[in-house]
Amino acid sequence: MLEDLGCSTGPPSVAYLREPDREVAWPSVPTLVLLRHGQSTWNAENRFTGWTDVDLSALGEEEAREAGRLLAAERGLEIDTVHTSVLTRAVRTANLALDEMGRSYLPVHRSWRLNERHYGALQGLNKRETAVLHGQEQVKLWRRSYDTPPPPAAPEDENHPVNDARYRRLPRSVLPATECLADVVRRLLPYWEDAIAPQLIDGQTVLVVAHGNSLRALMKQLEAISDADIVGLDVPTGFPRVYDLDDLLVVRSARYLGDPDAAKAAARAVARQAER
Repeated sequence: MLEDLGCSTGPPSVAYLREPDREVAWPSVPTLVLLRHGQSTWNAENRFTGWTDVDLSALGEEEAREAGRLLAAERGLEIDTVHTSVLTRAVRTANLALDEMGRSYLPVHRSWRLNERHYGALQGLNKRETAVLHGQEQVKLWRRSYDTPPPPAAPEDENHPVNDARYRRLPRSVLPATECLADVVRRLLPYWEDAIAPQLIDGQTVLVVAHGNSLRALMKQLEAISDADIVGLDVPTGFPRVYDLDDLLVVRSARYLGDPDAAKAAARAVARQAER
């Protein structure tokens, strides 16, 4: 996978436009920003969340605001449009970050295709207790492997999306009872191709606020990460990741904003969730 700035072929070219009170730098190459939502209440309780709709914790709200401050401080970065899932923790992260940036007026597009992966019958369970019951290796497979889904949720389970009104207009056949990362890639790529990629090709700077696994799915495609190596990729909450792309949307450079050591520490904390 890409190391921060490791694949850079040089700094992106920048064009400048003058406004009455300031000079604004506009990137002349497509720019994509990925942001994982701030800590949720179930993240704080170390529970499998998936499609369960929980809110941000107080820490998660502050992480969202800090992400907005980092984006606002980044010279030459001006977001044009935003995409989120339909889950509250991603929606509120986007709103809080945009408020902090002074960009609450930006258009926001929401899609179920950006949802977290569905954790099936594991949703609501404590990760450490599940690891004790089933073993660390099995839980690691369920959490991080590319093609091993957890046990499915039963149709009558309240955690099955057929019982959630926000998906009532979707065909039942597309609503998952469980998912592996490969399933997330398959449902996310049409949205990337139909909604996000055309905006990037049009020259817009796009912010995607989503979830650990929907972002892992997108990063796998962007950074050409193998099925085996994706197991080791963890996405920290609240750290914007900026991609400079070429005209074919091939990655030129990628980096986390903010303290790189703090971003790495946050990613390591995600990896250790089944141990605590």
